[in-house]
Amino acid sequence: MKTVLQRILLFVIGLPLVIGVVVLLPYKHHLAVNLLVILLSALGSGEFAVLLQKKHKPIAVQEAGILGAVLPLTVTLTVSFDFPAQIVPGTFILGASWVLVSRIFAGEDTLKDVTDRFAAGCAVLVYPGLFMAWIIKMSRWAYADKVILMFLLMVIANDSVAWATGMLWGKGNQGIIPASPHKSVAGFIGGLTASIIVGLGAFFFIPEAFSSRRIPSAWAGMALGLISGVVACLGDLGESAMKRSANMKDSGTLMPGRGGVLDSIDSLSLAAPVYYASYWFFFA
Repeated sequence: MKTVLQRILLFVIGLPLVIGVVVLLPYKHHLAVNLLVILLSALGSGEFAVLLQKKHKPIAVQEAGILGAVLPLTVTLTVSFDFPAQIVPGTFILGASWVLVSRIFAGEDTLKDVTDRFAAGCAVLVYPGLFMAWIIKMSRWAYADKVILMFLLMVIANDSVAWATGMLWGKGNQGIIPASPHKSVAGFIGGLTASIIVGLGAFFFIPEAFSSRRIPSAWAGMALGLISGVVACLGDLGESAMKRSANMKDSGTLMPGRGGVLDSIDSLSLAAPVYYASYWFFFA
C-alpha cells in the first residue's frame, strides 16, 4: 500500500511539474528542460556504474556521472547556445579517449582492470546520456513545447496505465518475460493503449504540430503512439534485464515508490531517439 501511495503521489506532483517546466520555460530552446535532462543523465549514469560494479566492471560513480552528462551537455550547447554541431562527436571521442588512457600510469594491481574499465566507461557515455540527448534535440523543432510534451505524456501514460492495469488484471498473465517476471500481458496492453490514445489526441488537440503529409494524420498520431509505447516498454525491460544480471531490485533509492533515477528514465531513454525519428518521418 505504501508503494501504491508513493507512486500516486509522485504522479500527482511530478506530472504537473513536468508540464510546467516544458510549457512555461521555453527560454533558449527549453534550456530548463535541457538542464534537467543533463542532471537526470548524470544521476542515471552514476546508478548505472553501480550496476556495472556488481559485474566487476570498475568505474567510479562520480566519474560515470560526469561521462554520462557530457553528451547531453554538448548537445545543449549546440541547441541553446548555437555551438557548432561538431562538438558532439568530438566530445564523445574525448570521453572515450580519457577512459582509454587515464590508467596507463596506474600500478600493476590496477592495470588488470583496464579492459573492463574501458568497456564500462564507454557504456556510461552512451547510456542513458546519449539516448536522453534526443529529448534536447527535439527543442529545436517548431512547436517544440508541444512535441516534447506529447513525448513525455506518451511514455508517462504508458508506464502509469501499464502499472495500474497490471495491478488490476495482471495476476494470471505474468511471468512471460524472464527479465521482469512481474510484468503482465494486461499491463502491456493497457500501457500501449494509453500511448496510442495520447498519439491520437495529439492530432485532435494540437493539429498544428501533428498534421502529417504522408498518411492521414489520425493514423500517423496513433502510429507514433504505438511505436513510442512499444519502445518505452522495451526500454523498461532492458533496464530490468541489466538489474537482474547484477542481482539488484532497484537502480537506487532517490525516487520514492519507483527506486532510482535510472528506473524512472529507462523508458524515456530508449524511446527518445525512436520518437524523434518517428515524428520526423510522420510530421516534421
